[in-house]
Amino acid sequence: MIPTYVFSFFAFGAITPFLPLLVRDLGYSAFFVGILLGVFEGAGIAGPFVFGFAADKTGNYKIPIIATYLITALSVIPLALFVHPAASVLFIVLFAFSFRATSPLLDAATTIYLGAKGNYGRLRAVGSISFVVMVFFLQWTPVLKPDSARHISFWIALTSTAAFIPVLFMPPLSSKTAAEPKENLRAGRRTAEPLPGGIPGSKSTRIWTPFFIGGFSIIFLCRLSMSAIYTFFPLYLTEYMRWNVVGAMFALATACEVPCMFISWRLIRRFGPLPLLALAAAAISLRLGIYALFPVKAWIISAQLLHTLCFGIFHPAAVAFIVQSIPPEKRAMGMSLYLSLGSGLPSLVGNVLGGAIVEQSGYSWLFFVYSTFTLAAAALFFALRRFPAAVSGQRPASK
Repeated sequence: MIPTYVFSFFAFGAITPFLPLLVRDLGYSAFFVGILLGVFEGAGIAGPFVFGFAADKTGNYKIPIIATYLITALSVIPLALFVHPAASVLFIVLFAFSFRATSPLLDAATTIYLGAKGNYGRLRAVGSISFVVMVFFLQWTPVLKPDSARHISFWIALTSTAAFIPVLFMPPLSSKTAAEPKENLRAGRRTAEPLPGGIPGSKSTRIWTPFFIGGFSIIFLCRLSMSAIYTFFPLYLTEYMRWNVVGAMFALATACEVPCMFISWRLIRRFGPLPLLALAAAAISLRLGIYALFPVKAWIISAQLLHTLCFGIFHPAAVAFIVQSIPPEKRAMGMSLYLSLGSGLPSLVGNVLGGAIVEQSGYSWLFFVYSTFTLAAAALFFALRRFPAAVSGQRPASK
């Protein structure tokens, strides 16, 4: 799985920091850029469910993952070449439909391969390191520097095409791993693992328990706030700060997440996913507050260091929460649910709303408003702690 993560995150390194710059370079207003990026997130909601359903139905993860990379590569070139509102919407829909499905499919396959006791964080850290390498390369490459839509689209197409090659050598699901969930499914049982932190896993076949709804709401609010970082922070650097260091800032943030990724499984087993999600929410709020109140280079660099909590803790905790809540036979759909409704939908809302806020009030107000969403997420965690049954997902014992 290591080569698969390395090449996949080479592609992610070409896409995540530079996609907003690609769209902005098409010549549209900040408001329409927000709409296009909102359309990107909206289309990204559907893709993971379609590809995830195919993977769960067939048990074959290779073909859907390869398809996502090829569609991504084939759609990004015309996105940069044909500058017309209708064409931009069409190609960004195709791009998002495929690209947004890659990560949940990869994570779903990985968590099944590793099993309940596998250390997902370490493998994910390999991806983060690869992401940093690619971003630094693009920041300082003398060849086709990613400062225009056409150059960015070239690098996205190249890395996406290369990424599907190691997928061909992904190990197949073992017969034991594949068969065991089906037996439990026929028997009407779930194979939920005990929740870290002393909270027992639920044996119920229901997914939308109070525990799941509460935790998923925290994830939703965190991702809503983080849309200001992933979408508007590159524009904030280039337009407001007049500082062309988008690649370096993303590389710095991603490098900071690696140490926490390595130790994330120990932290999850010790404290449980919900407290760590609350900690990440507080860090996101602080980071956005720094952007809003201290538009100074030194402060911005210090805020990037908080990514070690904002994502280095948040993402493994969110994945652990989904793994504990969704049975293995529905793992791809569970990860798709996380990326679509827990990430894509809040990003859709955040991008459209953020574009309007930037157009009317500027970037400082954008970051200030979005910092309140994560404060609400942290408050929700403390509210959930008052109801142990809701946190554990258990029904009260009958008398």
